[in-house]
Amino acid sequence: MTNKKKIGLSSLILMIFSAIYGFANTTVAYDQMGYASIIWYVLAALLFFLPSALMLAEYGSAFKEARGGIYSWLTGSIGEKWAFIGTFIWLSSWIIWMLSTSTKVWIPLSTLISGSDQTQTWSFLGLTSTQTIGLLGIVWILAVTFFATQGVSSVARISALGGLFVMFLTGIFIIASFVILILNGGHLAEPINGIHSFIASPNPQFSSPMALMSFVTYAVFAYAGMESMGGITDSMEKPEKTFPKGLIISTIAITIMYSLSIFLWGISANWGDVLGKNQVNLGNITYVLMNNLGLVLGHAMHLSNGTAVIIGHSLARLTGLSMFMGYLGSFFVLVYSPLKSFIMGSSPELWPKRMTKLNAVGMPAFSMWLQAIVVAIFIFFVAFGGNAANKFYLILTDMGNVSTSFPYLFLIGAFPFFKRRTDLERPFEVFKNKFWTNLIVTVVLIILVGGIGFTCLEPIMDHDYMTAFWTIIGPIFFGAVAWIFYYNAQKRSANSKTATDED
Repeated sequence: MTNKKKIGLSSLILMIFSAIYGFANTTVAYDQMGYASIIWYVLAALLFFLPSALMLAEYGSAFKEARGGIYSWLTGSIGEKWAFIGTFIWLSSWIIWMLSTSTKVWIPLSTLISGSDQTQTWSFLGLTSTQTIGLLGIVWILAVTFFATQGVSSVARISALGGLFVMFLTGIFIIASFVILILNGGHLAEPINGIHSFIASPNPQFSSPMALMSFVTYAVFAYAGMESMGGITDSMEKPEKTFPKGLIISTIAITIMYSLSIFLWGISANWGDVLGKNQVNLGNITYVLMNNLGLVLGHAMHLSNGTAVIIGHSLARLTGLSMFMGYLGSFFVLVYSPLKSFIMGSSPELWPKRMTKLNAVGMPAFSMWLQAIVVAIFIFFVAFGGNAANKFYLILTDMGNVSTSFPYLFLIGAFPFFKRRTDLERPFEVFKNKFWTNLIVTVVLIILVGGIGFTCLEPIMDHDYMTAFWTIIGPIFFGAVAWIFYYNAQKRSANSKTATDED
């Protein structure tokens, strides 16, 4: 076996940043709720992100040698069957994420090249822009898979690089915002009108209680993804210490970065002037705000309007580069870690032998290529299948919405069962009191169930029953597929055992 370089604390923190922290989440939050989004991000961190991270840290340190990440954690807590179903739903959601993001990733690259999103004008060999982007998406997933199969060190390097770019972009944004604040004599583009500014949204679409609940759901889900790190604990230096420390540091840093960034957007962007316009949408909001940041910075420095425009375009291009590298970092983690967690952590009897076989650098290459081919086929179908295919793609996205957060119900719900085990060595332990552990688990579960429930309820309230059906059916469908797969695998195993005994 080749000697593998272990992942250290700094690399792990950067990988967590790549998988969880989304610079675009801050721009969307400011667009939807203005300053009022800060309190919901902090509450989501305190009531969901922090306790969940601490629970995952306990799982990771107790099962430090486990190759299966969340599958191993669930198996050791609630048994193989429910672990298989929960992890299958989780893996399905990440495959849908890869399917949708493989095409979205070209928007920041286009912005880097052109200064704005020009993907709708791209054409290759007479193909439409949708078909061209589809082919590029297929190339993307195949290329990422090729490099990821070269070993965990390449995954760590690329994902850490993506984290560095996102942190660099955030740093530029923070510095530019403070320079504007100083040069403008402390004046905010979006004025603060007492406590009202931190409670009520300037966006009329988010003034009702139902809309507010939808944002709470969004804030909770903005922190999702940390469980994907569970599949690499066996590749870390001293995982029983590195994993908890990395999660805790990242939790605090990401919460602070989200809250600070949302507030800082108010220095350069007046909500009504910049965002209250029809041409601004959730797809281009990040580039619009960064372009505006450059314009305001140029004017604050008393530069000519032409120079200010150049600064704005430069920041938009820098955002494109950073977002592209951030996507790259996320892909390198998610093309490998969820799949490895599931297949390598579960019983080999559940899978064909080729799927559990490792290559020379310890990667489940066959399974990774199989996953890439499945994603590529779906991308091809969506890009070249016309309107029916696009409808199918929307259905897949709706199914994935709830499936992304659904596995947390398993992870959090299994935690009390994990705590009951007396045969485990626990190098890292926070939840020592049974009453407080059960209370915290209950609070987190209520938030999760409320968030998932509202996500399912919202389209019903809007009379969009088709979307509601597919949103609700997602985890049920993937869970049923997992149950059938598991049942058939158990049956095969029993038949094989019977045949062996007869021989």
